[in-house]
Amino acid sequence: MTAPAPAPPLRIGIRYDMRSSPQGTSQQRMHAQALEQCAYADSHGIDHVQLSEHHGSDDSYCPSPLILAAAIAARTAHMRLLIAALVLPLHDPVRVAEDVAVLDVISGGRVELACAPGYREAEYAMFAIDPAERWTRTDEGLRVLRAAWTGEPMQYRGAPLDVWPRPLQRPHPPLYVAGRTLAAARRAAALADGMLPASADPRLHQAFLAERERLGLSSGRWYTPGTTHAVIVTEDPERTWAQLAPHALHDARTYSGWAAAAGLPYADTSDAAALRAANLYQVVTVDECRALLDSLEPGRRFVLHPLLGGADPQLGWTSLELFATRVLAAQTSD
Repeated sequence: MTAPAPAPPLRIGIRYDMRSSPQGTSQQRMHAQALEQCAYADSHGIDHVQLSEHHGSDDSYCPSPLILAAAIAARTAHMRLLIAALVLPLHDPVRVAEDVAVLDVISGGRVELACAPGYREAEYAMFAIDPAERWTRTDEGLRVLRAAWTGEPMQYRGAPLDVWPRPLQRPHPPLYVAGRTLAAARRAAALADGMLPASADPRLHQAFLAERERLGLSSGRWYTPGTTHAVIVTEDPERTWAQLAPHALHDARTYSGWAAAAGLPYADTSDAAALRAANLYQVVTVDECRALLDSLEPGRRFVLHPLLGGADPQLGWTSLELFATRVLAAQTSD
C-alpha cells in the first residue's frame, strides 16, 4: 500500500484532554461525546484533533492518548491525530514505537507525535522515574522511535530493535519535541522533525533553525504557537462564559498549580474575571471567530476546546456546529 502524501500544515483543530471539574460531566459521557464530536468535525473539514497526556490527576486528565486516538481513528477518515504531548520518559519507547505504528496503520497514516520530558514531580514518582533523568530518557526515546519506525539497525539496552508493523507514513510519522527552552529547541532540531514550542519566544525558532543548518538538515517543521488554543463559539458570550467559568477556573487553577510547583509562569487565575481577561479561553461570537481566524498568520493554529473542563457537552456542540456551518463553511465558499 502506498503511503499517503504528507499532510499540509495543521491549522484548524479540536482538542480533548478529558479533564472534568468536580461539577463536570461524567467520564463515560465525556468520552462518548468526544467520539461523536470528532466524527462531526472530521466530516466538516477540521484538520486535526489534539490529544494530551497527564497522570495521577484526580479530575481524570487523559493518561492514555494513544488509546483515545485509536477510538477516534475508527470514527474518522481525514483528520490528523496529533498527540501533543506524550510524556516520553514515563514510557518504554519500544512499546510507544509499536503502539504508534499500529495507530498509524489503523488510521491510514494520520498520526503526528509530539514528545515532551514532562515537568510534574508526582508523575515521575508514580512511575518510579528519577526526574534528573528526564532529558536523557527523552533523548534516548526519540532515537529509539526513529530507528524502530525506519528499520535502522540499533541496539537498545543490549538487544536489537525489531519493531513491526512499520508505520504507514514514510519514513515515519512526523515527530516533534514539545518544550519552551533553547535546549529543547536544539534537541528538536537534532532528534526530531520539528518542534511544538510552549512559548512564543522567537529565540526558540532561531535556535532550532541554526541547529538544523549546522547539522546539514532542512528547515524542518515548526508549529508557530498562537493564543487560539481554547476557543468556544457562541451566540451569547456572556451567558456561555457564565456557564463555562467554573470549569475554566478548575482547568486553569490546576495548570497554574502544576506550573508553580515546577517554577513555570502562568496567567492570573484568581477569579473568573481575571481569567477571562487573560484570554486563555476565548468565548467569541461567529463574527468575532471569523475575524480571529482571518487574523492568524500562516502556520498558526486555531483550536476549539468543546469539552473544556467537563462543561455541559451541549455548549461544545453549539460551538462546534456554529464554527462548522457559519465560520468554516463561509471561508470555504469565499
